[in-house]
Amino acid sequence: MTPGKVRIIGGAWRGRSIKVIDSPGLRPTADRTRETLFNCLGQRVDDLICFDMFAGTGALGFEALSRGAQKVTMIDASKQAYDALKENYQNLAKDGSLGIADFIKGSAITSASKQPDNSIDICFIDPPFSEAGLFIDALKQAVRITKKNSGSAIYIEHPKEINPEKLLKEIAEYGDFWEIRRTIRSGVAIGTLMAPKTI
Repeated sequence: MTPGKVRIIGGAWRGRSIKVIDSPGLRPTADRTRETLFNCLGQRVDDLICFDMFAGTGALGFEALSRGAQKVTMIDASKQAYDALKENYQNLAKDGSLGIADFIKGSAITSASKQPDNSIDICFIDPPFSEAGLFIDALKQAVRITKKNSGSAIYIEHPKEINPEKLLKEIAEYGDFWEIRRTIRSGVAIGTLMAPKTI
């Protein structure tokens, strides 16, 4: 990753860059982390519906669109980030628009609460590390709206201080459906990929 830009790793927009705004707390998911994550998801996410709860730069959402997602909803409370998301999409779409991109400026938790149960295939959660309470609130919404099918997943990026096993305990009241499929370590962050338990 070069300063001010992040690169799309795979799919139709592979090698294209998106601009990263200068904003406190904005932390794009690293190239290597995204590559590992999408390898675990099977490289392609064709026809899947994705929900990016704290989109920031849109690195995860644009990666999903590049790899065949049917629709990606990207949410960010910051107007600056929201405007940059739309601008980046317009630049990428010059080479051909892929799936549907839906941008929402506002609360990720509120937006998720309006989603029907079991309506999302993949949910990305990457809130500001300074707001610890958002991790659990977002995860509780994610386990409600994400399908319990093969191919469905929840990805949460969090600081090292948060134990992934404790995250699972926090959602136990919503059913014993989820397990940790992969832990990805990168710098100050840990990426935890959760998937429905296999029977």
